[in-house]
Amino acid sequence: MRTLAALWGFIGVCSLIGSAIYRLSPRAKEAIDMGLSTWQWVVLVLFALFMLVSEGYRGFQKKFSPRTAARVKYLYDHPHLLRGLLAPFFCMGYFHAKRKTQLTAIILTLGIICLVILVSFCPQPWRGIIDFGVVLGLAWGVSTFVIFTIQSFLDKNFKHSPETPDQ
Repeated sequence: MRTLAALWGFIGVCSLIGSAIYRLSPRAKEAIDMGLSTWQWVVLVLFALFMLVSEGYRGFQKKFSPRTAARVKYLYDHPHLLRGLLAPFFCMGYFHAKRKTQLTAIILTLGIICLVILVSFCPQPWRGIIDFGVVLGLAWGVSTFVIFTIQSFLDKNFKHSPETPDQ
């Protein structure tokens, strides 16, 4: 059960992020294929860099990925039926987490939903320019999550906390 729970948590998180990348990539490509003006290329490059730093590096690599990887390892080390069944949601911190972690997960989810709705009203190529930056940030994020998860199982001194109530 412990292996299945950890695997389900890992695959579930990767699938959620990968699904967003898959859905947004065609719009980003469409915007580029439209032919961007010089000003739009400048905005695309600057926004892409902003998303790589803010979402990819600061959001994922520094916070989400190490904590979520530690929670995958926690699932493996502390098997539990409910956590195993809902492993992706456990790994992302929606339950059996410190209050701050739970609030962060819920607030970020609501914020992302609001942003998705707002961006859906943007015309091309602007929507594609935004999606391009988001795809880069998410790709960085899922890559760091995979790396941190591997480290959490191989490195005996993995220093990141799963931020569970008992930690």
